[in-house]
Amino acid sequence: MWRRAASLSPFISSSGSLIRNHQTAYNLKIWESFTTEIPTQVKGGKGPFICFVLGGPGSGKGTQCAKIVKNYGLTHLSAGELLRREIASNSEYGTTILNTIKEGKIVPSEVTVSLIQKEMESSDSKKFLIDGFPRSEENRAAFERIMGAEPDIVLFFDCPEEEMVNRVLNRNEGRVDDNIDTVRKRLQVFKALNLPVINYYARRGKLYTINAVGTVDEIFEQVRAVFAALKLATE
Repeated sequence: MWRRAASLSPFISSSGSLIRNHQTAYNLKIWESFTTEIPTQVKGGKGPFICFVLGGPGSGKGTQCAKIVKNYGLTHLSAGELLRREIASNSEYGTTILNTIKEGKIVPSEVTVSLIQKEMESSDSKKFLIDGFPRSEENRAAFERIMGAEPDIVLFFDCPEEEMVNRVLNRNEGRVDDNIDTVRKRLQVFKALNLPVINYYARRGKLYTINAVGTVDEIFEQVRAVFAALKLATE
């Protein structure tokens, strides 16, 4: 379990054109509803191993995450799944999240980070695979500010746009954002906001780019090579 600090980081309002329609009062209210105390360290005084997984919709992140969990025992936290679960709860905030996703926009960072935080706090795991986050520099800064931690490594699944579009439209999962117009919007947002994050982690020496075209096993062999280099033992 996480050992918790005694106080919270100060609230910092979300910014940027994609979320400026969210009023400050709403942001504060939703922040307070999700926020718990800040986790700092796991038992034994050593922080957890954190791997961020980045890639556009349809890049195969979810499939590869399942294989990573099976082979290396990391606890998988999907930012998108946490948001969809909140939507399914039919809460006031779930409705707002749903409308934001339908427009192809990004949910305020404090909301997503707080959902991730709660999952990490409730786990005894020391190895986390965080899928689909951060999607912007503002996301990244919010995670580091709220969680007081950086990822150990970042996997970026690099896939051509048309391949991603075809994969999303063919997966038939019944998701509200799996239609051609929303997919195109999501890809535009991803390209505009994700490059600075990728460049940041590349400069930090934490980025590993995976060619996401090929069979599931071919792609996973690239992932396996990364974990082998890190000497992260299989389960």
